[in-house]
Amino acid sequence: MRIIIGSDHGGYELKQKLVRHLDEQGYDYVDIGTDSQESCDYNDFAKKVAEGVASGDYDRGITICGTGIGTSIQANKVKGIRCALVHDLFTAKATREHNDSNVLSMGGRIIGDELAKAIMDVWLTTEFSGDERHQRRVGKLEE
Repeated sequence: MRIIIGSDHGGYELKQKLVRHLDEQGYDYVDIGTDSQESCDYNDFAKKVAEGVASGDYDRGITICGTGIGTSIQANKVKGIRCALVHDLFTAKATREHNDSNVLSMGGRIIGDELAKAIMDVWLTTEFSGDERHQRRVGKLEE
């Protein structure tokens, strides 16, 4: 699985911790920035993550801003993206099983580091159920 990850300044610290965790887990990923806590626009990073997934260059994407709201809105504007804003383990699992989400958004100012790592782990390891009702619903999202 190939992953693209990016954040704005509000998600920078959490992104750095998640990138180290991805390294420890042996994932193949690209960190597209930001590379500091200097103020920047979440839109630029979320769009780049979403476009990387939509193009097929990456299997999954992760975006982080202060709340996760802005990056999730921006990512979902890209055709083919199903970005889920997640702050707990239940929805991390459900959004993969039921919605086949391909981008995960989290808020760096909302959740702690260990919970964020656990959310990312669950989200990366949970498969889409593929059953008829969930497939039908995902198809409607794509329309």
